[in-house]
Amino acid sequence: MKEFLNDWGLSLAVFLPLVGAAIMLLIPRRDEQLHKVVALLTSGAVLVMGVLLIANFDFDNSRTLQFVVDREWIPFINSRYIVGLDGISLPLLALTVLVVPLCVIYSWNHIPEPGNPKAFLILMLILETGMVGSFVAQDLILFFVFFEVVLLPMYFMIGVWGGEQRQYASIKFFLYTLFGSALMIISFLALYFLGSIQTFDMRLLPESATAISSTAALWIFGGMFIGFGIKVPMFPFHTWLPDAHTQAPTVGSVILAAVLLKLGTYGFVRIALPILPGAAESWAPVIGGLAVVGIIYGALCCLAQTDMKRLIAFSSVAHMGFVMLGIATLTDFGINAAIFGMVAHGLITGMLFFVAGSTKDRYHTLEISRLGGLLKQAPHLGWILGFASMASLGLPGLAGFWGEFPAILSAYDPGGSDPNVTLFRVYMVIAAIGTVFAAGYLLWLYQRVAFGTPKDEFAHDGHIRDVTLSEWLAWTPMLVLIVLLGIYPNLIFRITDPAVTSTVAAFGGGG
Repeated sequence: MKEFLNDWGLSLAVFLPLVGAAIMLLIPRRDEQLHKVVALLTSGAVLVMGVLLIANFDFDNSRTLQFVVDREWIPFINSRYIVGLDGISLPLLALTVLVVPLCVIYSWNHIPEPGNPKAFLILMLILETGMVGSFVAQDLILFFVFFEVVLLPMYFMIGVWGGEQRQYASIKFFLYTLFGSALMIISFLALYFLGSIQTFDMRLLPESATAISSTAALWIFGGMFIGFGIKVPMFPFHTWLPDAHTQAPTVGSVILAAVLLKLGTYGFVRIALPILPGAAESWAPVIGGLAVVGIIYGALCCLAQTDMKRLIAFSSVAHMGFVMLGIATLTDFGINAAIFGMVAHGLITGMLFFVAGSTKDRYHTLEISRLGGLLKQAPHLGWILGFASMASLGLPGLAGFWGEFPAILSAYDPGGSDPNVTLFRVYMVIAAIGTVFAAGYLLWLYQRVAFGTPKDEFAHDGHIRDVTLSEWLAWTPMLVLIVLLGIYPNLIFRITDPAVTSTVAAFGGGG
């Protein structure tokens, strides 16, 4: 089994969704049930591959790449098909292969208008290939291809199955991401041409990039900073996110929040920091500053929202600010917290979007002023919303706490040059204030939506049903993981720490 996984494991995990999508293309559109079965079996097979990879992963050696495949791909530009898995990418791979089948299960009875499960589920499978491929790619061009693969499916998912402003939101998402990708590919080409070795191999680039002048390195890092920062999205590149989330169908919002935003933060940890550590130290105060501005700005925007889904979208801006603050510290403590925060945010905010989608199914609105009394009409749904809200505000004992608290703490003793210490301690205080705002807007949301009595227009509506079977099946694994990671955070930290420690060695260790 180990030998099979070494040769085929990661490639199967990446390309099985495309096989499923190809099979679905051959099935007539009218066979809706068969399309759902094929999509579920395909995403389930990818989940099985992910479990096998995790089961055979050498956790004592998580700093080194495992299951590596290195094959010739585009010899003309010396780009190779290189995939591998280490302690940094493993948690994100696991998150991806879990979330997609849960989204398929949820979609069983929730295909949004104008219907067409065939196209909707095919786009979801293509998204999975792009997401899994991005987390395992070890060649910059290969990474860029997978990074871009996710763009079109999400564009169509928002533009066809989204809300009233779907066309505006989808074009805005497309143009923002495309602009960031253009700067990112220019940075990748600069690394190729200015390095001591003309290669796109991420394993060789840290050494190759030492030949690049410090001024050029600052500009190259800046290009990657904008490219990845738009995807995160960091303030002030965040404006596409609330529109995309608000207009996207429920599973589109879940995939966007749970996985797609992590492509940006993963890009920082996997590519930008280890390849250009000197430039990272120079940019760190800027990244940290924008991160804490995003934390406060996102929280204040949440307090001003009247739409439940838009409020959750702005909360992502704030939560990803904590992740970026951890990354900006350039310490093993901070980056470990950032990776944990990526997984925790994926589970918790994905769960909140699931609940928001189900609330809209029942009430046909997400306007907070029209909602109320959810605990009376659908008690299980109300309690799940409360649970996810508590996890999102960072309640100790749930996963959100271990993404935020260590990220704030890591800013007390950042890596890099000494003059940054005082500045980052100011950032730490601002970020800590942000957690108070988070409690404010999430408790305000929960109080308005779940407490009290239903508004008159819904008070006598006997069709407000509680959580359905497909919803329980889709949500239970996420709810269990939020508790499990909150009680036992070492489940992730012990995987990421050796790999992160070797990454931050370039910054002289980092506390």
